[in-house]
Amino acid sequence: RWNVTESFVGIGIMSTGIAVGLNKGFPVEKKARPAGRCKGAKTAKAELCREVVREVSGLLAYERRLMDMLKIGGASAEKRMYKFAKKRLGTHKRANKKKEDVKDVYARMRAKNA
Repeated sequence: RWNVTESFVGIGIMSTGIAVGLNKGFPVEKKARPAGRCKGAKTAKAELCREVVREVSGLLAYERRLMDMLKIGGASAEKRMYKFAKKRLGTHKRANKKKEDVKDVYARMRAKNA
């Protein structure tokens, strides 16, 4: 079985017109296609939609508990917030992101009230 090496990938080598081999098949010109949209990339529309939903629906119950932990404060408030978020969300990365999000929301609330 033939393996296509990395040197051949993406170069766009023309077919040879021969029925066997790496570049087998009828020689045709490749169509120039526009670049597809990047899945997962943030778009302005999606960002606006998320912002509106967050504004209308407010915080989830566990996010409110995180906010309370932040308000109460104390020496290990951040650590307790992280541990609680990790238990709810499952991963280190998600917990840290959620902790930062809640801190950001709290900071915006305080700035708005001040």
